[in-house]
Amino acid sequence: METQLVIPHSVAPSTINQLLDALRKVHFEPKHESKMWGDWIHLYGFRTVISIECVNGVSHAATIEHGDDEDEGEPLTSILQAFGKLGWHGIDENGEYPLVYKTSKVASRRA
Repeated sequence: METQLVIPHSVAPSTINQLLDALRKVHFEPKHESKMWGDWIHLYGFRTVISIECVNGVSHAATIEHGDDEDEGEPLTSILQAFGKLGWHGIDENGEYPLVYKTSKVASRRA
């Protein structure tokens, strides 16, 4: 399963460092990996990964690729919280929607 994320035109794009910092604030240990075919963020202890569309050091879109049995709850809840705090939106067949998050939930599961 995948969750698509975008940054609205009214919000400044995010740098990779801003995304990593936002993920750290919700208690992840993110690792950025840059490949010829794109940028990836791996989260220590989880199989879920985040594919980042990055141009000139900034990102306008991302895809959360859910790990097995990680399509509900953690880590998805905390990822959405981190991206939501930066002004990102989800996107589906009905268009963009604001990310709603609960501030009391943080990443806590380790594989």
